Amino acid sequence: MSDTPIRLLVVDDHPLLREGIAAVLEAHPEIELVGEADNGEQAVALFAELRPDVTLMDLQMPGLNGTEAIRAIRAQFADACIAVLTTYSGDARALQAVQAGARGYLLKSMLRKELVSAIHCLAAGKRHFPEPIASELLATIAEDGLTRRETEVLQRTAQGLGNGDIATQLAISEDTVKGHMRSIMTKLKARNRTHAVSIALQRGIIDNWD
Repeated sequence: MSDTPIRLLVVDDHPLLREGIAAVLEAHPEIELVGEADNGEQAVALFAELRPDVTLMDLQMPGLNGTEAIRAIRAQFADACIAVLTTYSGDARALQAVQAGARGYLLKSMLRKELVSAIHCLAAGKRHFPEPIASELLATIAEDGLTRRETEVLQRTAQGLGNGDIATQLAISEDTVKGHMRSIMTKLKARNRTHAVSIALQRGIIDNWD
């Protein structure tokens, strides 16, 4: 085992959560908490400055969210080792984070049990996806399976646009938009457009536009 501590960056907008992680690590001198960030923009800047061995990244933060921050960091540092830190066990946000380059997944409710072993696992170049979470991620892929175009159509539907306006924005025909909506409602088992938007927002498939 190396004498050099594993350098850790924690990104979460809740100070109590960050303090809790720091408290757990006090008994583990082989892991050094080198930085903390409370939003995605700060995370990207701190990662470039500190180059930590492992980063724990919350998904839901104001401004730049966790998935976007992961994507931004990985665009500059392809070998960045980042694990998702979240309350939710298997929604679409988690899948998006994995697609953006996350190499692990940690539930906040499981931190006391799994934090240290997960950090060691990630630092060793392995992935960390506990079995129940891995199964839920696979289920999310199987159940949702929206194409990129379907997601774009649904996002615009959530903004209140009708089929004609969506067709104009995406430079496709209105019949194509209708076909995408039928496919979306089938895949999400939605009763109508409004229900499809509600399901997609709840699962994190699309963003909530103000």
